[in-house]
Amino acid sequence: MLLNSTISALPSPASSLPNLTKVSPYSVMASAHNFIPWGRSRKGARTPPTLIMVSSFSSSSSENQTAVIVPSQPLAAEIVRSFYEGINGRDLASVEPLIAEKCVYEDLIFPRPFVGRKAILEFFKSFIDSISKDLQFVIDDISSEDSSAVGVKWHLEWKGKAFPFSKGCSFYRLEMVDGRKQIIYGRDVVEPAIKPGEAALGAIRAVTWLLQQFPQLADQL
Repeated sequence: MLLNSTISALPSPASSLPNLTKVSPYSVMASAHNFIPWGRSRKGARTPPTLIMVSSFSSSSSENQTAVIVPSQPLAAEIVRSFYEGINGRDLASVEPLIAEKCVYEDLIFPRPFVGRKAILEFFKSFIDSISKDLQFVIDDISSEDSSAVGVKWHLEWKGKAFPFSKGCSFYRLEMVDGRKQIIYGRDVVEPAIKPGEAALGAIRAVTWLLQQFPQLADQL
């Protein structure tokens, strides 16, 4: 009798557990497919917005699920592509917001870097004014995996034909500045018109020997 009363006093497992079959399986779900690889065939693509599904944990089904469209920040590679498009189009007004106010830009054929947005835009204005609009940057390859750093391999073309001594590689670092992703650093390495070949190795060996013989010379580098 005692056994029967004890068993009957226990709550039913089905009644004490929440009805999990009626709870939405989604609390917050962000789409993982908002990344666009940047190949030549996707040159005109733009970053899609991120889709987030939000639902409340209630007994109702999909009625309470709400789709929220959250604008995404442009990919770093997309910003750099826009930078080159602006230079090719001679449209510095579109380039200006891509460059941070305190950006540092190094073109290694110049003795000193250009510091600040104003100085950088003045440099590119001089560059644009000194060349024909038929001379265009063409991106050969661009990295897109990193959200804050971009490497670019490029060359110049004149009316669709490769321009001599115009191959280059560039590196850009981007950061969020006042809620907007901007270029904070850039460096260009351009193909030299004069190519010393093995003579350059000889020069490096000579300088290395001098530094080994006279270590104090390193303070003057």
